Amino acid sequence: MSEHRLTSIELDAASLPASSAEIEHERRVAIFDIVEKNAFQPAGAESGPYALKMSSQDGRLVFDIAGPGFTKAHGLSMSPLNKVIKDYIDICDSYYEVLRGTDVGKIEAIDMGRRGLHNEGAELLKSRLEGKIDIDHETARRLFTLVTALYRR
Repeated sequence: MSEHRLTSIELDAASLPASSAEIEHERRVAIFDIVEKNAFQPAGAESGPYALKMSSQDGRLVFDIAGPGFTKAHGLSMSPLNKVIKDYIDICDSYYEVLRGTDVGKIEAIDMGRRGLHNEGAELLKSRLEGKIDIDHETARRLFTLVTALYRR
């Protein structure tokens, strides 16, 4: 396993809004999955592993990274991510609502849209981090899940 990886992730409690059981479960699963398998290499870092603290500060997404002999904070404007995040949150809310019903066809259709928006958000996040942090697609997907957790109002 590469040394350039995350071994811990913390979401700033002050940045987190109240959430449902489904959203809280998604956060825990995303953090667990990232820590289990990820590719995360901050520019200028010689070796990992790294600890990441994510927060939302003044409309910016902040990544505080610490590793052996390395600390760095990256702030990204949320503006380019706002639309895909809002659309993703809306479709997730619809998905959770439909799950309570029994219309399998509707569940599958909404889930396909949800996965498509999730991939779009992950690719946008990955491109916004380009030159700052090198991540793979699966790490970007899971980080996008955590970004939406910080964004929810």
